[in-house]
Order: sequence, then structure tokens, then C-alpha cells
Amino acid sequence: MRRQRPSGLILAVLGIAAIATWAAGCSRGGSSSAAAEGGKDLPPPDGAARGADVVLVTIDTLRADALGFTGNAKVKTPLLDRLAAAGRVYTDTHAHNVVTLPSHTNILTGLYPFAHGVRDNSGFKLGPAVPTLATRLHAAGYATAAFVGAFPLDARYGLSRSFDVYDDHYPLGTNPDEFVMAERRGDQVVAAALAWWSAQPAGRPRFLWVHLYDPHAPYDPPEPFASRYLDAPYLGEVAAVDSFLAPLLEPHLAGRERPALVVVTADHGEALGEHGEQTHGLFAYEPTLKVPLVLWGKGVAPGRDGRAARHVDIVPTVLRALGLEVPANLPGSSLLAPPRPGFSYFEALTTNLNRGWAPLHGVLRDHRKMIDLPLPELYDIVKDPREERNLFGEERRAAADLLRALPPESVVPPAQGTVSAEEAARLRSLGYSTGHAAAKSGYSAADDPKNLVAVDRKVQAVIDAYSRHRYEEAVALSREAVRMRPDMADGYEHLSLALRQLERHDEAIAVLREGLRRAGDRESLRRQLGLALSEAGQAREAVEVLSPLGDGTDSATLNALGIALSDAGRQEEAVAKLQRVIALYPEDPKGYENLGIVALRRDRLPEARDALRRALALNPSLPIAWNTLGVALYRLEGPAAALDAWQRSVALDGTQYDALYNLGLVAAEAGRRAAARQALLRFVQTAPPRRWGAEIAKAQQLLARLGA
Repeated sequence: MRRQRPSGLILAVLGIAAIATWAAGCSRGGSSSAAAEGGKDLPPPDGAARGADVVLVTIDTLRADALGFTGNAKVKTPLLDRLAAAGRVYTDTHAHNVVTLPSHTNILTGLYPFAHGVRDNSGFKLGPAVPTLATRLHAAGYATAAFVGAFPLDARYGLSRSFDVYDDHYPLGTNPDEFVMAERRGDQVVAAALAWWSAQPAGRPRFLWVHLYDPHAPYDPPEPFASRYLDAPYLGEVAAVDSFLAPLLEPHLAGRERPALVVVTADHGEALGEHGEQTHGLFAYEPTLKVPLVLWGKGVAPGRDGRAARHVDIVPTVLRALGLEVPANLPGSSLLAPPRPGFSYFEALTTNLNRGWAPLHGVLRDHRKMIDLPLPELYDIVKDPREERNLFGEERRAAADLLRALPPESVVPPAQGTVSAEEAARLRSLGYSTGHAAAKSGYSAADDPKNLVAVDRKVQAVIDAYSRHRYEEAVALSREAVRMRPDMADGYEHLSLALRQLERHDEAIAVLREGLRRAGDRESLRRQLGLALSEAGQAREAVEVLSPLGDGTDSATLNALGIALSDAGRQEEAVAKLQRVIALYPEDPKGYENLGIVALRRDRLPEARDALRRALALNPSLPIAWNTLGVALYRLEGPAAALDAWQRSVALDGTQYDALYNLGLVAAEAGRRAAARQALLRFVQTAPPRRWGAEIAKAQQLLARLGA
């Protein structure tokens, strides 16, 4: 993409890429409250863990059948197998959502998603009136802490309330348009959690929630698990998580910790290609809806329990085990009491909310699963665990009875909040669609996700090609996605990103204008259009496109507007806009990075250096900041410090061609011939000629003089 060149060197221009508690008795065809499922809950069992510590472990994207203790002979999970052998394993446990944020909200509130209001990973936030397990335990005198591994559980979404510590530290400022999110590995999450755990004063009970994200795609287990699971990297991630949890859970199993109640579950599973779904979020078949659940600790009888367990049962189970009051409005019941008949609600709304596809709702009761879609499905998940035989046509009466059990609140289209461009980019980098799709009055078979699996696979293929820097392939795949579903914003956004990487800015601009016309005037499309216009040298029009969004609070959009203003020569306005970004988001390095770029353009070198160093103090893995700092340091201090900055930039991102070129030029100037030859050769061999033709020619001339 287009770069500015102060003082003959190349400076990279940044590529930016109503909630209420559900009352009992709300369901159609019978209440789902605890009272309706068999009367008041039983007293806690003898030896209940009154005042005990509580450890909740949620493992993201963990299939119920991906563990040793659930019968998988291909994976080694010795720690969790020990916990399961000494604890109680619930073999028929189901989630209510198949994406991270709403599923964790179900776990922590004990409410169904339509009751707490969080229906997807973007556009929703848990309201302050809805208590969580942390709220209830904090009120009971517990020290509370959470340590989470990925952005979908960021504190901004409301789950941090009532936690004394909510540790959601993962690197900010990486380039979200690369579809790569720097995730915090599980061993780092556990290490931070253990530090908090051991620092708490004796005598006060502790509630610790640890979230490990590792099994989420892309599957890239660390060694030695990568080598051990070459043909099954997903299972390699699962095995790695088991090892990461050992320092946290082994002391409990060995009796070196005071009494605790340990709960281990997953937010949802992973399809791994079953039913045509690659990951999760599209359907609610058993690979993504069924989850493992283990309870261990004082008052928990070891063994296997085949009752129909649900995520909404976890909060009442913990509260009852601790001898605390279980609120009457919770739909779940204690899993340590005798089982009760009832049903479980589930949904998958991501593609409805973000792509305009049909919403998926359903009910599980007596091992029958009813999926409410334009093409409805009914399965007996005991006789047909792979859900291959749809019984809807031959068991209409049973299907109608299950449909009547759908809570009426669940089928109302949820009111979705604003999805910031930053959120959209971050979540897109994790493989999730985001945004607002236009509401429809009705849905047909053409909108059923079963008939749109090919579109979803196409989008996944686009992301994969783009992430591997195969931009021509990404363009071709994106055009196919647009043809298949012309009202879906994802296709236009992905196509424009790939075209911009190929420096085909006019095409990207045309694509984005078409997307705004056919998929709706979304902020994400408008932001991408502003960036494309700025890169094409049409800064004034970029400002016109982005200015209507300038009073918002989205950091990515404000950063884009700041750079567009600077490109248009309106430096004072650019500085004011970027300073607002910093005031709103002081821990996000992108505002400082862009402020450094603008300061360098204004020839304010100390300001540029200081802003860029601040950005890198927040996140040292920013290649654009390192390259820009190198330019500032070269002009302030000379070659030595600048060369180090450019080497860091190139080490972080081999496609930082401006840093490679700068490194080669200045290394030659400083008499470092070997370093100069290495950088220039790499630049000549890898830089795209369409964009870097003139610089490649100069590099070749310099190489000839250096004797390459």
C-alpha cells in the first residue's frame, strides 16, 4: 500500500484496518423455572463445600469427545483424566450458544441468552442489572479474579463486573486486517492466575475463573505437541491445554490446597468438518453444542452422571454446594441434587445478525433435538448421535410439541448495539463474522444455513488465502463469495482488503461503493472505503467519507480519519483527532503510532520519537512503528539506532518492504556491506514490482556497486 517518504526514506502509512433478568414461568408450553422442573431444590448434600474456594475453568472450542476420559484414544489428557476419575463427569451436557461471549455469559449468569440479552460476540454487552456468579460470590465475601485468553471476553462486554481482578491482557495494536490475532497462550494465562491465587490472604475464600483459548482455530499447538499431533493439530491444542492446567489443578488433586470446588467445561465444541461446518457458529449440531463438564471437590460424589445437564445449571450447582441461596428466577438446578425432567434451549444467531441468514433456535428434551429453521430438523440424539436422519417429516406431532416449548422471548429479533470497527476487525481475525445485517420480515429455504454452507466455506477459504498472503487467490475467492451472496458485506470487505494489498486501489474503491449500495451503509465498509481512497491519493474524498463517523468513539475509525486528515494536509486536525483516540484508549498503541507518523511528517522529530516509543512500550510487536521510529532516529541520531529499529521491523514482518529498503540503504551508507547486501537482495527478490518498481531498480544498482 502507498507509503510516504520523508527525507528520502520510506515511512509506512498505517493500514487500519435492553437486558433484563428473565422471570420464572416465561416459556410457552410450560415453565422452565427450577420450581416447574420438580419443586424446590434439595438441600446441599452432607459435607457441602461451605466457604470453599471455587475454581471455574472454561476451555474454548473443546469438543465433548476430544478428551481421554470421554473415550478419545487419539489424545493424551492425563491431568483432566485424573480430575474426571476423582470427580463427577456429566456425560450429556449441552451449551446454549455456539460462540464464545454469549456462551460464557450463560455460564456466569445461569440465564438463557434471551434472558441476559447477550446473543453474539459483537454488538452486545451484559447489562449492569444482571448479576453473575462473581457478583453473588463477591457479596458472600469471596475474593474474585478472572484471567481470560482472547478478545471475545474483553472487559468491555460486561463480564468483568464484580471481579476484583479481570485480567484480559493480550497484545493490542497488531494489524487486524491480516486476520491474525495475537492470542495469550494458556500457560501464560495460568501463570498469571496462579500468581493472583497465591497472593491472596489466608482465610478469605477465593473464586477464580480461568479461560483458555488455545483449541480455537487456527490450530497451532506448541512443541512437543505439534510434533506428536502432526495429523491432528486440534487434538494437539487440547493436549497442550491439559499440560497448561497441570500447575493449577494438580495441587488440588494432590491435596496440597485447601478445600475447593472445581468446575471444568467448554463454552462450545468444534465441527471439524462435520455437517459441512469447518469450525463453529453456523449450526448447533452435537459437535459444537455438546460439551464436557466435570465437577470435583468436597461434597461431589465421584462417578458418571447421564442426566441432561446444561450450562445454566452451573451457577445453581455452585451456589447450592456452597450453602448459598439459589435465586428463584434461575432456570437451572443443582447438578448435585437428584435429576429433574426439563428442557434446554439453544440458538445460533451469528450468521443471522451479521449476514442476514435465517436465525437458528432449538430445544432439547428427552434426547430429542428440535432445530427451528426454514427447513426444520428433528433428531433422536441417542439413536442417531451423528444427526444423520431428520425425523421432522415422520414425527410432526413430537416436533410441534417441541416447537411449542420454545420460549417466546427467544424468537424476537434481538436489539443489537453498535459494533465498532475495532471489534469487527479483531473478531474477524478470530474467524467470526461481525456487523449488522438488514432485518427481514421472513426467511425462506434460500436463507437456511444448510443451503449456505458453500458460502461459509468460501469465506473461510478467503480468510485462509489472505492470511497466507495469497492475495490473487483471495481476490478470486472473494468475487465468488460476492456472486453467491451479493447482500453479504463480508464478501466486499474481504475483496477490498485483498485488492488493496495488490495496490489495485481503484478496483477496491469500486467494490466498496458497490458493497455500500447492496449490503447497506455499514461503518466497516465506509471505513474501508476511506482507507482505500487515502491510499489511492484521494485524501480529500477519504476525509469526506470518514468525517460523518468522526464524532464516534471507535478507535479504528478515528485512526483512519486522523491519517486521512494528515494525507490531506490538515495536520492540526489530524493531531487533534489522534489525541482524542489516545484520550479514549490510552492503552491502545495505534493512536501513538499514528501520532508519531504525523509528527514525522511535520518534521517534529522528538515528538515523533517519543510517540513511537510510547506505542512500542505498549506493544513491542508493531513493525510499522519500528520502521517509522527508524526514520526518526536516523534523522536525530544517525544510522546505528535506526538500523536496529528497521531490523526489528523486518524480523516482525517480512513484508515490511519499506523497512527492508531503508535497512539496505543506510547499512550501505554506514559501511555495513554484508547487512546491506542481505537486506537489498531480500527486497529485490520479494517486493512486488508493481508497487516497488522504482525502488527495486535503485536497489539493484546499489547491489551492483556493492559487488553482489
